[in-house]
Amino acid sequence: MTGISEDELKYWVAFSRIPRIGAVRAGRLESHFGSMAAAWRAGASELRAAGLDQGTVTSVVSGRPAIDPDAEMERLRRAGVKVYCWNDDAYPRRLKEIDDRPPVLYVRGTLLPGDEWSVAVVGTRRATPYGRQAAEHFAGDLARQGITVVSGLARGIDAVAHRAALSAGGRTVAVMACGLDLVYPPEHAKLAQEIMARGALVGDYALGTQPRSEHFPRRNRILSGVSLGVLVVEGDENSGALITARQALDQNREVFAVPGPIYAPGHRGANKLIREGEAKLVTKTEDILEELNLTMATQQLELREVAPADETEAALLKVLSSQPIHIDEVQRASGLSIAAVSGALALLELKGMVRQVGPMSYVRARDVVVSYNTS
Repeated sequence: MTGISEDELKYWVAFSRIPRIGAVRAGRLESHFGSMAAAWRAGASELRAAGLDQGTVTSVVSGRPAIDPDAEMERLRRAGVKVYCWNDDAYPRRLKEIDDRPPVLYVRGTLLPGDEWSVAVVGTRRATPYGRQAAEHFAGDLARQGITVVSGLARGIDAVAHRAALSAGGRTVAVMACGLDLVYPPEHAKLAQEIMARGALVGDYALGTQPRSEHFPRRNRILSGVSLGVLVVEGDENSGALITARQALDQNREVFAVPGPIYAPGHRGANKLIREGEAKLVTKTEDILEELNLTMATQQLELREVAPADETEAALLKVLSSQPIHIDEVQRASGLSIAAVSGALALLELKGMVRQVGPMSYVRARDVVVSYNTS
């Protein structure tokens, strides 16, 4: 069940083909017109009234005649590409949190609720044997723990991470810097097919969009945005991996780094992140799992699937926040018995939905859905 009709969705797709329409301008159009269908039909003066600058107005007015929204949706169907706008229930919830979230996200393959528990593994295209070994070790271990491995399908560390996750029987997601009807680099076509079978290719570029150098830094915001944290394996100080790490920090994500030899250029970026306190040094997978409170990820995922939140759990989650609160205060605010509160908190903690951060004090985990669906 989605939160948007296909008739409305096709106009989001159409606007994704218009240059200069990103998160801010799409938000202005949606807010001013109430729907993208109405925005698509608006004249130049109405578009200016919505807050678009003249350059963007010209881009919209001149670009619309060449775009058929119905034909765009048919192209997506033929290519096997699903599309979600940020109002859609299936749009990754964690990605909605970032300031520069893509208005439209294209998907080939399948995104699952468990993919919210994901870690991005990034690094240089010119991976050393040490870097390859580290990427394979961490990505494989994370996948075996039920964590989805996210990367960018690039040569080097990215490809190693994807393959290690697949070899471990886990899930992996590749974030693309081109239309999803293309694969870049082309020699990763078979790998892309394997990823689609056990995860997804995702991106915000319309079909047919060729990979360009400026697309890669832009796509990295999605790579970090869908993830709980980013692991930098190898990369120089100006590498794409470091761009992803900086974006992760801006998005309030955790950043981890594998230390490397101090004289190796390919390790200067990771070492700098560690030295400046922007990344946590990791030498084993448990370092990441403990920091992200995912030490029992597989068990937590199973519990979440077989025991979804009931009305009691939903009531407690509404009371809890990122600030520690004592169980007695939780009981008073929820109006429930102390026995019901104690039992529900214990189960929520096992699910990874809340954390105990002090004697009888709890916080809500940041990846929790509060609402309870009775259907």
